[in-house]
Amino acid sequence: MRSLFFKIFIIFWIAQSLIFIISTALILNRRIPRPVFLSPIFDDLRSDSVNAVAAFESKGCAGLIDYAHTRRYTIALKDENGRNLCASGDVPEVNLAVRTADELTGIEVGNRCIWARPAVSASGKKYLYLISLPRNRERHTWYGDLLHFASPQLPVAIAIGGLTTFVMVLVVTRPVIRLRKAARELALGRLSTRVKEVPPAHPGIFRGDEFHALVHDFNHMAERLESLVNAQRLLLRDVSHELRSPLARLSVALELSREDADSTMTTHLDRIQRETERLNQLIGQLLTLSSMEAIEGAERFEPVSLKSLLEEMLPDAEYEAQQRDASVKLDAECDCVIEGRRELLYRAIENVVRNAIRYTDPGSAVQIVLRRSGERSVDTALVEVSDRGPGIPESERESIFRPFYRVDQARSAQTGGFGVGLAIAERAVKLHKGQVHVFTREGGGTTIQMLLPCHATTHALAAHTSV
Repeated sequence: MRSLFFKIFIIFWIAQSLIFIISTALILNRRIPRPVFLSPIFDDLRSDSVNAVAAFESKGCAGLIDYAHTRRYTIALKDENGRNLCASGDVPEVNLAVRTADELTGIEVGNRCIWARPAVSASGKKYLYLISLPRNRERHTWYGDLLHFASPQLPVAIAIGGLTTFVMVLVVTRPVIRLRKAARELALGRLSTRVKEVPPAHPGIFRGDEFHALVHDFNHMAERLESLVNAQRLLLRDVSHELRSPLARLSVALELSREDADSTMTTHLDRIQRETERLNQLIGQLLTLSSMEAIEGAERFEPVSLKSLLEEMLPDAEYEAQQRDASVKLDAECDCVIEGRRELLYRAIENVVRNAIRYTDPGSAVQIVLRRSGERSVDTALVEVSDRGPGIPESERESIFRPFYRVDQARSAQTGGFGVGLAIAERAVKLHKGQVHVFTREGGGTTIQMLLPCHATTHALAAHTSV
């Protein structure tokens, strides 16, 4: 019952039904006597009044009392001016206005119900005939009264209220559902997503309302967002490509300069070479990031063993860690085979490992753990990379995956890096429908966890690969 559709539908339907039921009950309570008091005498009240008047005119009050003994209620008779003529018992004094001969009027007084009806004798004299009977509380139920008086209208009111509420809620929630679906697609990187708009010439009554305007604004926002992102990607790609040629010529010129340079220029030339290599590395990462953002969907995916991928990566990681007096340890509890692109997964995990090596304390170890989580049809492969570095503040954990973003404490030139590696890693993991999380490691440092879905159908392949 979390759906907005059902919440609005149930609330409005119940509200309309309760309005009808409560208003009907109030009308019954204030204006209409209970049907249980009317049912014993309604059918024969007309002949009963004629017989009572005849008994009164023939034998007077005694005749009326004798006639009352044959009935189950108390009888009273008044003249046309409302003066009491005779009564067979205690009848409460009431003022009932009866205008026509066929009109029947009733009222509740205390624990009794009084009914009045005009009567005309054979001689043409007019009387007001009254009966009084006790309220039968055992037979009276409020729902019985409600069903008796509202039986035709209540089902119709509930059905019509439900139908109109359904249509109203459908009109309100359908645009919201379409917008939510489009927003989800947009968040997944499908910038070409649009919400279908009502054509301008459409004769519908809802054309031009607030939801139509919201859909139009959403599509305009998505169009502008797609245009800006595409322009940014195009600029990044073009600039990166254009810089490759000057860098190649600069490298050639640098080697030629070394042949003619004396020993005093060696230091400067070495510095130029280092900066050129860093710039070439940055351009390579930018091209990788640009090409990865252009990939959509699971194209050219194949089974990839994460354990063998990590074992292949380990020697290079250990060699790089030795340059900082650190080490790398791999703990692969099991093998996990996932559907993906091997080169993208390799680059994603390698960037995270190299980032951990760059920031871990000298003499410490970078820990890589591979394990499986989940059961039955869908499992999750967990790759955790932990270091013993300065850590990442909680407020900046989401920002480290933005291109060119680096934590303030890590802006030292000694650590190197351009802030692109983690952005590449995050995009590669998300391309494989995975997730990346950052945690503070117990005892100091940072743990980056990559979760990748691996299906149970690949377990047999994993077992075969391990053999």
